[in-house]
Amino acid sequence: MTSRFDQGMKTRREVLGNAHVDRAEANKSELDLGFQTLITESAWGTVWSSDAISRRERSMLTLALLAATGNFEEIPMHIRATANTGASKSDIMEAFQHVAIYAGVPKANHAIKLAKATYAEMEEASDE
Repeated sequence: MTSRFDQGMKTRREVLGNAHVDRAEANKSELDLGFQTLITESAWGTVWSSDAISRRERSMLTLALLAATGNFEEIPMHIRATANTGASKSDIMEAFQHVAIYAGVPKANHAIKLAKATYAEMEEASDE
């Protein structure tokens, strides 16, 4: 039987990609080891590993929640993850429209600005 930590690492790599996870793991220290274990088991091993809803839907929910709560620093990471989750640009814009109505236009506007910049970076990287 796979541990929740092992399942979390597997899911995290599938969603965020090996390069991102490898960088995060290389930056892990004794100070944040407990925190990293917590998010790997809880966020990735439980929530993101559940098959109750699709990863596409999880991307939409995650991005909307990040924007609605003003946690903008993680939006680019989760925009990049949409390449692995199947959430389209249109899906994400629909999620951000909900943010505008239910959490505020400025939050949605800033999230859209970050999404546009991140998608542009992704497209530029794929052209290289």
